[in-house]
Amino acid sequence: MQGNAIHPNSLIVLVPLLVLIMGLLSLGLGMIFSALTTKYRDLAMLLAFGVQLLMYATPVIYPLSSITNPKYKLIIMANPMSSIVETFRYAFLGSGTFSWAALAYSAIVTVVVLLAGIIIFNRVQKSFTDTV
Repeated sequence: MQGNAIHPNSLIVLVPLLVLIMGLLSLGLGMIFSALTTKYRDLAMLLAFGVQLLMYATPVIYPLSSITNPKYKLIIMANPMSSIVETFRYAFLGSGTFSWAALAYSAIVTVVVLLAGIIIFNRVQKSFTDTV
């Protein structure tokens, strides 16, 4: 469902939810990578490069509607941040796309990443002092 049926101003109430999803996804990824970088020190260098690379896989500097190839659009939408950024764009600027299914996908991926981050962090936490 494209969000053109929903007025952009009505999506302003979703902003706290979008910030919460984004924050929890960042927390989960942060816990995973902080646990891994205690053992693999070079991962920090790769992570800095990966964050810059993934910025281009998220429609931050370009709208999702500018991608015409459906294969590439599917790849971009596999990134859980894409629907969050597009919803922000639609709510504040009135352009872009909005989809409840894409937001649900982002929320599900966020929960999975957060749970994985908690589990990995708690397992590695016991050996932090040994490796640091």
